[in-house]
Amino acid sequence: MAHLYVRPVGRLVPRALALSTGREDALTIAGRPDLRFSALEIIERDGPWSGRQLLSARDVQRSGGASAILPQGLPELLARIAAPRTDIARLALDRPRIMGIVNVTPDSFSDGGQHADTDGAIAHALRLDAEGADILDIGGESTRPGAAPISLETEIARVIPVIEGLAGRTRARLSVDTRNAEVMRRAAAAGVHMLNDVSALGHDPASVRVAAETGLPIVLMHAQGEPQTMQRDPRYDSVLFDVYDALAERIAACARVGIPVSRLIVDPGIGFGKTVAHNLILMSSLAMFHGLGAAIMLGASRKSFIGALTHTVDAAERLPGSLAAALMAIEDGAQIVRVHDVAATRQALTVWEAAKAGSAPV
Repeated sequence: MAHLYVRPVGRLVPRALALSTGREDALTIAGRPDLRFSALEIIERDGPWSGRQLLSARDVQRSGGASAILPQGLPELLARIAAPRTDIARLALDRPRIMGIVNVTPDSFSDGGQHADTDGAIAHALRLDAEGADILDIGGESTRPGAAPISLETEIARVIPVIEGLAGRTRARLSVDTRNAEVMRRAAAAGVHMLNDVSALGHDPASVRVAAETGLPIVLMHAQGEPQTMQRDPRYDSVLFDVYDALAERIAACARVGIPVSRLIVDPGIGFGKTVAHNLILMSSLAMFHGLGAAIMLGASRKSFIGALTHTVDAAERLPGSLAAALMAIEDGAQIVRVHDVAATRQALTVWEAAKAGSAPV
Protein backbone atom coordinates (compact mmCIF):
# COMPACT_ATOMS: atom_id res chain seq x y z
CA MET A 1 0.00 0.00 0.00
CA ALA A 2 1.37 3.40 -0.99
CA HIS A 3 1.80 6.11 1.62
CA LEU A 4 1.82 9.74 0.47
CA TYR A 5 3.80 12.51 2.16
CA VAL A 6 4.13 16.22 1.38
CA ARG A 7 6.78 18.55 2.72
CA PRO A 8 6.16 22.28 2.18
CA VAL A 9 9.33 23.89 0.85
CA GLY A 10 10.34 27.24 -0.53
CA ARG A 11 10.62 30.57 1.20
CA LEU A 12 7.88 31.09 3.77
CA VAL A 13 6.74 34.72 3.56
CA PRO A 14 3.88 36.81 4.99
CA ARG A 15 0.81 37.25 2.81
CA ALA A 16 1.46 40.97 2.37
CA LEU A 17 4.89 40.27 0.88
CA ALA A 18 3.46 37.53 -1.31
CA LEU A 19 0.93 40.00 -2.72
CA SER A 20 3.52 42.74 -3.26
CA THR A 21 5.79 40.36 -5.17
CA GLY A 22 3.06 38.79 -7.23
CA ARG A 23 3.34 35.41 -5.49
CA GLU A 24 -0.25 35.16 -4.26
CA ASP A 25 -0.23 31.60 -5.57
CA ALA A 26 1.74 30.48 -2.49
CA LEU A 27 -0.04 28.09 -0.13
CA THR A 28 -0.55 28.52 3.60
CA ILE A 29 0.32 26.26 6.52
CA ALA A 30 -2.32 25.72 9.22
CA GLY A 31 -4.34 28.74 8.13
CA ARG A 32 -1.56 31.17 9.06
CA PRO A 33 -0.94 34.01 6.59
CA ASP A 34 2.56 34.42 8.03
CA LEU A 35 3.48 30.89 6.95
CA ARG A 36 3.39 30.44 3.19
CA PHE A 37 5.31 28.17 0.85
CA SER A 38 5.87 28.13 -2.87
CA ALA A 39 6.58 24.46 -3.57
CA LEU A 40 5.82 20.94 -2.45
CA GLU A 41 8.19 18.03 -2.07
CA ILE A 42 6.04 14.98 -2.78
CA ILE A 43 7.12 11.52 -1.68
CA GLU A 44 5.17 8.30 -2.02
CA ARG A 45 6.38 5.28 -0.09
CA ASP A 46 6.00 2.09 -2.11
CA GLY A 47 4.19 3.85 -4.93
CA PRO A 48 4.73 5.46 -8.34
CA TRP A 49 5.91 8.71 -6.74
CA SER A 50 8.66 6.96 -4.80
CA GLY A 51 11.66 9.22 -4.34
CA ARG A 52 11.34 12.97 -3.99
CA GLN A 53 9.75 15.20 -6.61
CA LEU A 54 9.09 18.93 -6.49
CA LEU A 55 5.94 20.70 -7.69
CA SER A 56 5.33 24.42 -7.49
CA ALA A 57 2.31 25.59 -5.52
CA ARG A 58 1.18 27.43 -8.64
CA ASP A 59 1.12 24.21 -10.69
CA VAL A 60 -0.83 22.39 -8.00
CA GLN A 61 -3.38 25.20 -7.74
CA ARG A 62 -3.82 25.37 -11.51
CA SER A 63 -4.55 21.65 -11.63
CA GLY A 64 -6.92 21.89 -8.69
CA GLY A 65 -5.16 18.81 -7.36
CA ALA A 66 -7.21 16.71 -9.78
CA SER A 67 -4.72 16.20 -12.59
CA ALA A 68 -3.98 12.62 -13.53
CA ILE A 69 -0.27 13.37 -13.16
CA LEU A 70 -0.68 14.06 -9.45
CA PRO A 71 -0.73 11.27 -6.86
CA GLN A 72 -4.02 10.07 -5.47
CA GLY A 73 -4.94 11.65 -2.15
CA LEU A 74 -2.94 14.86 -2.68
CA PRO A 75 -5.93 17.27 -2.43
CA GLU A 76 -6.97 15.80 0.93
CA LEU A 77 -3.41 15.99 2.23
CA LEU A 78 -3.03 19.60 1.12
CA ALA A 79 -6.33 20.43 2.80
CA ARG A 80 -5.01 19.03 6.10
CA ILE A 81 -1.83 21.08 5.77
CA ALA A 82 -3.73 24.29 5.05
CA ALA A 83 -6.60 23.97 7.56
CA PRO A 84 -6.47 26.38 10.54
CA ARG A 85 -5.68 24.62 13.80
CA THR A 86 -8.28 24.73 16.55
CA ASP A 87 -7.47 26.57 19.78
CA ILE A 88 -5.77 24.33 22.34
CA ALA A 89 -6.73 24.83 26.00
CA ARG A 90 -8.16 28.23 25.04
CA LEU A 91 -4.87 29.21 23.41
CA ALA A 92 -5.12 30.39 19.82
CA LEU A 93 -2.52 28.72 17.61
CA ASP A 94 -2.25 31.62 15.19
CA ARG A 95 1.27 32.27 16.55
CA PRO A 96 3.96 30.16 18.25
CA ARG A 97 3.45 29.19 21.90
CA ILE A 98 6.05 28.37 24.55
CA MET A 99 5.68 25.42 26.92
CA GLY A 100 7.87 25.70 30.01
CA ILE A 101 9.23 22.53 31.62
CA VAL A 102 8.51 21.89 35.31
CA ASN A 103 10.27 18.69 36.35
CA VAL A 104 9.26 17.52 39.82
CA THR A 105 11.91 14.83 39.71
CA PRO A 106 15.29 14.02 41.27
CA ASP A 107 16.76 12.58 38.06
CA SER A 108 15.69 14.41 34.90
CA PHE A 109 18.58 14.76 32.46
CA SER A 110 19.00 18.56 32.72
CA ASP A 111 17.46 19.93 35.90
CA GLY A 112 16.73 16.84 37.98
CA GLY A 113 16.56 17.63 41.68
CA GLN A 114 16.45 21.40 41.24
CA HIS A 115 12.69 21.66 41.79
CA ALA A 116 11.92 18.22 43.22
CA ASP A 117 9.82 19.35 46.20
CA THR A 118 6.33 20.81 45.89
CA ASP A 119 7.15 24.35 46.99
CA GLY A 120 10.25 24.52 44.79
CA ALA A 121 8.34 23.26 41.77
CA ILE A 122 5.51 25.74 42.30
CA ALA A 123 7.97 28.61 42.67
CA HIS A 124 9.78 27.55 39.50
CA ALA A 125 6.51 27.29 37.58
CA LEU A 126 5.48 30.78 38.69
CA ARG A 127 8.85 32.12 37.49
CA LEU A 128 8.33 30.51 34.10
CA ASP A 129 4.84 32.02 33.97
CA ALA A 130 6.28 35.47 34.69
CA GLU A 131 8.93 34.93 32.00
CA GLY A 132 6.26 34.40 29.36
CA ALA A 133 5.39 30.71 29.25
CA ASP A 134 2.05 30.02 27.60
CA ILE A 135 1.90 26.48 29.03
CA LEU A 136 3.51 24.90 32.09
CA ASP A 137 4.27 21.18 31.67
CA ILE A 138 4.43 19.42 35.03
CA GLY A 139 6.04 15.98 35.14
CA GLY A 140 6.91 13.63 37.98
CA GLU A 141 8.60 10.77 36.13
CA SER A 142 11.93 11.16 34.37
CA THR A 143 11.88 9.67 30.87
CA ARG A 144 15.51 10.48 30.09
CA PRO A 145 17.51 7.69 28.41
CA GLY A 146 18.22 4.97 30.96
CA ALA A 147 15.67 6.20 33.49
CA ALA A 148 14.07 3.54 35.67
CA PRO A 149 10.27 3.50 36.06
CA ILE A 150 8.73 4.76 39.30
CA SER A 151 5.59 3.70 41.12
CA LEU A 152 2.24 5.24 40.33
CA GLU A 153 1.96 6.44 43.94
CA THR A 154 5.29 8.26 43.71
CA GLU A 155 4.34 10.02 40.50
CA ILE A 156 0.98 11.10 41.90
CA ALA A 157 2.60 12.36 45.10
CA ARG A 158 5.00 14.49 43.06
CA VAL A 159 2.70 16.12 40.51
CA ILE A 160 -0.78 16.47 41.99
CA PRO A 161 0.19 18.84 44.86
CA VAL A 162 2.04 21.04 42.35
CA ILE A 163 -0.96 21.16 40.02
CA GLU A 164 -3.27 21.95 42.93
CA GLY A 165 -0.88 24.66 44.09
CA LEU A 166 -0.82 26.29 40.66
CA ALA A 167 -4.49 25.96 39.68
CA GLY A 168 -5.99 29.43 39.34
CA ARG A 169 -2.67 31.18 40.05
CA THR A 170 -1.14 31.41 36.57
CA ARG A 171 -1.92 33.03 33.28
CA ALA A 172 -0.29 30.02 31.62
CA ARG A 173 -2.23 26.84 30.94
CA LEU A 174 -1.28 23.77 32.94
CA SER A 175 -0.20 20.48 31.32
CA VAL A 176 0.67 17.16 32.93
CA ASP A 177 3.55 15.15 31.46
CA THR A 178 2.65 11.51 32.15
CA ARG A 179 2.32 8.06 30.58
CA ASN A 180 -0.16 6.79 33.17
CA ALA A 181 -3.95 6.89 32.90
CA GLU A 182 -4.57 7.34 36.64
CA VAL A 183 -2.23 10.34 36.77
CA MET A 184 -4.10 11.81 33.79
CA ARG A 185 -7.42 11.32 35.54
CA ARG A 186 -6.27 12.87 38.82
CA ALA A 187 -4.47 15.73 37.09
CA ALA A 188 -7.60 16.58 35.11
CA ALA A 189 -9.59 16.67 38.35
CA ALA A 190 -6.90 18.89 39.92
CA GLY A 191 -7.18 21.48 37.14
CA VAL A 192 -4.79 20.78 34.24
CA HIS A 193 -5.80 22.03 30.82
CA MET A 194 -3.98 19.48 28.67
CA LEU A 195 -2.16 16.12 28.68
CA ASN A 196 1.33 15.35 27.36
CA ASP A 197 2.20 11.67 26.88
CA VAL A 198 5.64 10.66 25.63
CA SER A 199 4.21 7.27 24.63
CA ALA A 200 1.39 8.75 22.51
CA LEU A 201 -1.17 7.01 24.79
CA GLY A 202 0.51 3.69 24.13
CA HIS A 203 2.16 2.85 27.48
CA ASP A 204 -0.91 2.38 29.66
CA PRO A 205 -3.78 0.39 28.05
CA ALA A 206 -6.32 2.56 29.86
CA SER A 207 -4.85 5.89 28.81
CA VAL A 208 -6.71 6.30 25.50
CA ARG A 209 -10.07 5.80 27.21
CA VAL A 210 -9.18 8.07 30.15
CA ALA A 211 -7.81 10.77 27.84
CA ALA A 212 -11.05 10.68 25.88
CA GLU A 213 -13.08 11.00 29.09
CA THR A 214 -11.19 14.09 30.25
CA GLY A 215 -12.08 16.01 27.10
CA LEU A 216 -8.63 17.67 27.24
CA PRO A 217 -6.17 18.31 24.42
CA ILE A 218 -3.40 15.72 24.20
CA VAL A 219 0.20 15.77 22.99
CA LEU A 220 1.03 12.51 21.22
CA MET A 221 4.80 12.11 21.23
CA HIS A 222 6.65 9.42 19.29
CA ALA A 223 9.11 7.20 21.16
CA GLN A 224 10.75 3.99 20.08
CA GLY A 225 11.06 1.64 23.05
CA GLU A 226 11.09 2.39 26.78
CA PRO A 227 13.30 5.00 28.49
CA GLN A 228 15.57 2.34 29.98
CA THR A 229 16.54 0.90 26.59
CA MET A 230 15.48 3.35 23.87
CA GLN A 231 18.95 4.76 23.12
CA ARG A 232 20.86 1.47 22.99
CA ASP A 233 20.54 0.90 19.24
CA PRO A 234 17.57 2.75 17.68
CA ARG A 235 16.85 1.69 14.10
CA TYR A 236 14.27 2.58 11.43
CA ASP A 237 13.58 1.66 7.84
CA SER A 238 13.17 5.40 7.27
CA VAL A 239 12.99 7.48 10.44
CA LEU A 240 10.97 10.28 8.84
CA PHE A 241 8.29 8.06 7.34
CA ASP A 242 8.26 5.58 10.23
CA VAL A 243 7.67 8.32 12.81
CA TYR A 244 5.04 10.00 10.62
CA ASP A 245 3.19 6.71 10.10
CA ALA A 246 3.36 5.82 13.81
CA LEU A 247 1.83 9.17 14.76
CA ALA A 248 -0.85 8.74 12.08
CA GLU A 249 -1.73 5.39 13.64
CA ARG A 250 -2.02 6.96 17.11
CA ILE A 251 -4.26 9.69 15.69
CA ALA A 252 -6.44 6.93 14.23
CA ALA A 253 -6.50 5.14 17.60
CA CYS A 254 -7.71 8.35 19.21
CA ALA A 255 -10.38 8.79 16.56
CA ARG A 256 -11.72 5.31 17.33
CA VAL A 257 -12.57 6.40 20.90
CA GLY A 258 -14.00 9.76 19.86
CA ILE A 259 -10.95 12.03 20.23
CA PRO A 260 -10.91 14.33 17.18
CA VAL A 261 -7.69 15.51 15.58
CA SER A 262 -8.61 19.04 16.67
CA ARG A 263 -7.72 18.00 20.24
CA LEU A 264 -4.35 16.55 19.28
CA ILE A 265 -0.81 17.88 19.09
CA VAL A 266 1.93 15.70 17.57
CA ASP A 267 5.57 15.65 18.63
CA PRO A 268 8.19 13.64 16.68
CA GLY A 269 10.02 12.86 19.94
CA ILE A 270 13.52 14.23 19.52
CA GLY A 271 15.92 12.03 21.50
CA PHE A 272 13.40 9.29 22.28
CA GLY A 273 14.81 6.24 20.54
CA LYS A 274 16.73 8.27 17.94
CA THR A 275 20.36 8.81 17.03
CA VAL A 276 21.78 12.26 16.31
CA ALA A 277 21.26 11.58 12.60
CA HIS A 278 17.64 10.55 13.19
CA ASN A 279 16.97 13.76 15.15
CA LEU A 280 18.45 15.96 12.44
CA ILE A 281 16.43 14.27 9.69
CA LEU A 282 13.21 14.81 11.65
CA MET A 283 14.01 18.45 12.34
CA SER A 284 14.96 19.17 8.75
CA SER A 285 11.57 17.86 7.55
CA LEU A 286 9.35 18.96 10.43
CA ALA A 287 6.99 20.79 8.06
CA MET A 288 5.94 17.42 6.62
CA PHE A 289 4.10 16.63 9.88
CA HIS A 290 1.51 19.31 9.09
CA GLY A 291 0.03 16.68 6.79
CA LEU A 292 -1.27 14.85 9.87
CA GLY A 293 -3.78 17.67 10.38
CA ALA A 294 -2.81 18.27 14.02
CA ALA A 295 -0.84 21.01 15.72
CA ILE A 296 2.90 20.32 16.08
CA MET A 297 5.08 20.55 19.18
CA LEU A 298 8.85 20.17 19.26
CA GLY A 299 10.88 19.49 22.39
CA ALA A 300 14.59 19.79 21.66
CA SER A 301 15.66 21.91 24.64
CA ARG A 302 19.12 21.05 26.04
CA LYS A 303 19.00 17.57 24.50
CA SER A 304 22.04 15.38 23.92
CA PHE A 305 22.14 15.83 20.13
CA ILE A 306 23.00 19.50 20.78
CA GLY A 307 25.83 18.35 23.03
CA ALA A 308 27.02 15.87 20.41
CA LEU A 309 27.07 18.53 17.68
CA THR A 310 28.76 21.20 19.83
CA HIS A 311 30.82 19.08 22.24
CA THR A 312 28.88 20.52 25.16
CA VAL A 313 28.70 18.01 27.98
CA ASP A 314 26.79 20.11 30.52
CA ALA A 315 23.12 20.23 29.48
CA ALA A 316 22.70 23.63 31.15
CA GLU A 317 25.24 25.07 28.69
CA ARG A 318 23.18 24.16 25.61
CA LEU A 319 21.00 27.28 25.47
CA PRO A 320 22.29 28.61 22.11
CA GLY A 321 21.66 25.28 20.44
CA SER A 322 18.25 25.02 22.09
CA LEU A 323 17.26 28.45 20.76
CA ALA A 324 18.43 27.52 17.26
CA ALA A 325 16.35 24.33 17.35
CA ALA A 326 13.27 26.16 18.64
CA LEU A 327 13.43 28.90 16.01
CA MET A 328 13.99 26.37 13.23
CA ALA A 329 10.88 24.50 14.37
CA ILE A 330 8.88 27.72 14.52
CA GLU A 331 10.05 28.67 11.03
CA ASP A 332 8.61 25.35 9.84
CA GLY A 333 5.29 26.16 11.49
CA ALA A 334 5.50 24.33 14.83
CA GLN A 335 2.78 25.77 17.04
CA ILE A 336 4.44 24.88 20.37
CA VAL A 337 8.06 24.60 21.51
CA ARG A 338 8.79 22.87 24.83
CA VAL A 339 11.75 24.50 26.59
CA HIS A 340 13.63 24.85 29.85
CA ASP A 341 14.73 28.45 29.24
CA VAL A 342 11.51 30.40 28.84
CA ALA A 343 12.85 33.97 29.18
CA ALA A 344 15.55 33.44 26.56
CA THR A 345 13.14 31.68 24.21
CA ARG A 346 10.56 34.44 24.63
CA GLN A 347 13.17 37.06 23.76
CA ALA A 348 14.34 35.12 20.71
CA LEU A 349 10.76 34.58 19.57
CA THR A 350 9.88 38.26 20.00
CA VAL A 351 12.77 39.29 17.76
CA TRP A 352 11.96 36.56 15.23
CA GLU A 353 8.30 37.60 15.02
CA ALA A 354 9.12 41.30 14.67
CA ALA A 355 11.77 40.73 12.04
CA LYS A 356 9.49 38.40 10.08
CA ALA A 357 6.63 40.89 10.20
CA GLY A 358 8.87 43.87 9.46
CA SER A 359 7.45 45.81 12.39
CA ALA A 360 7.60 45.95 16.17
CA PRO A 361 4.76 44.27 18.12
CA VAL A 362 1.93 46.58 19.13
